[in-house]
Amino acid sequence: MFHNQYDGHDFFSPTNKEASKIRDELAKMALGDMCKWLDGGGEVAIYDATNTTRLRRQMVYDHVVLTLGFRLLYVESICDDPAVIEENIKAVKINSPDYKGADPDVAVKDFMERINHYKMAYEPLDEYQDSDYSFIKLFNVGEKFLVNKITDHVMAKIVYYLMNIHITPRTIYLTRHGESEHNLKGRIGGDANLSEHGLAYAAALASYVSKQHISGLTVWTSHMKRTIQTAQLISAPREEWKALNEIDAGVCEEMTYEEIQDRYPEEFAMRDHNKFRYRYPSGESYEDLVTRLEPVTMELERQGNILVIGHQAVLRCLLAYFLDKNYDELPYLCFPLHTVIKLTPQAYGCAVEQLSLHVPAVNTHRPKPSKVHMGRSIDEALETVPPHQ
Repeated sequence: MFHNQYDGHDFFSPTNKEASKIRDELAKMALGDMCKWLDGGGEVAIYDATNTTRLRRQMVYDHVVLTLGFRLLYVESICDDPAVIEENIKAVKINSPDYKGADPDVAVKDFMERINHYKMAYEPLDEYQDSDYSFIKLFNVGEKFLVNKITDHVMAKIVYYLMNIHITPRTIYLTRHGESEHNLKGRIGGDANLSEHGLAYAAALASYVSKQHISGLTVWTSHMKRTIQTAQLISAPREEWKALNEIDAGVCEEMTYEEIQDRYPEEFAMRDHNKFRYRYPSGESYEDLVTRLEPVTMELERQGNILVIGHQAVLRCLLAYFLDKNYDELPYLCFPLHTVIKLTPQAYGCAVEQLSLHVPAVNTHRPKPSKVHMGRSIDEALETVPPHQ
């Protein structure tokens, strides 16, 4: 019944009865797969479809809400700005499987015809006729919004996210502070000053930023001395964020891994067993840190070109957000000192560049050890600790 070859915009014409039947069947199959996943323990699913008619939306609502008891939020994006539409097609649609290998100009023309087909059948969400539905309507990529019947925390967070993102081209630069005196000694946390190499990195970073000629750049740091000192030579507006402070190691602040193993061997093993959810006594977990950083990630979605000078755990969280890394991967992402990671948000992801500024620094990355149980030996616990003074 179905085939993989896209035959052109006529497939989406409401007057093409055979294609309409196929599209309806595909929509029901996708809906069934989604609901099966939710029934199996999934929490949030995105049903990515045009759903342009009231009849289709009613079908989705009846199955998802009335039959299965899930909550449903419709997201409708309306754009009548020709320039934005064309740019979106060029940036997103021509890279889809439908147009693989096609001439870009032909692909743009075909997709514009597809939009015309959608218009013929399109029945927009209406705050009066569709008042029973939960929905958000976005007009011209954020010029205005219409929000209706938001009934829970998850819906509210989705609406908050959608009201903060934009599609303006921008770049996010992430870098750790320069090497600190604590880094040299293998101590975690604290509020140490930069080492000599750290100060050299601050100068190298300022030179790099100056040569890039980044329009409208703003520099964000934490409240800690090592990030502020790293930013001090950069000629750009600066903002200090307490939310960007390093993960709080609680009773283990300013200790080496060897000292933690000696004083708190069970805590050290528990952290290795589940590093994302482990919380330092009187301190934080990575899970706590992700929550603390939510306002930062939302503001990064709102802003233009930003340079974040942060800390290892904090930047792991931000990197995982933009690169869609899971909770097991997040605490072990490698982010070396004296390195800039350049993120350029694109459709369906980020382009990533990693740039070393060639200033020497110690290694602070500790991979997950092979043994994480309580009764492991000291050597097993410390096998992946990087060398230090």
